[in-house]
Amino acid sequence: MECKKEENLIDCTCTATTCSNRGVCCDCVRHHREQGQIPGCFFTPAGERTWDRSIENFVKIMAKKYNISL
Repeated sequence: MECKKEENLIDCTCTATTCSNRGVCCDCVRHHREQGQIPGCFFTPAGERTWDRSIENFVKIMAKKYNISL
């Protein structure tokens, strides 16, 4: 499968603009999975700007967004 990096960059919401994985979604997901994290593009814009890619932070942000008590 051919990577569509330039096309991916158009809608990429990650603020890590110097990251070599930016726009290469499969490498980004692999990197964050290896780190036990969630890629920034899965977060809300405010959540992404915290740079806290932890699963715990993702769950907290999504629970707040969807008004779910944990």
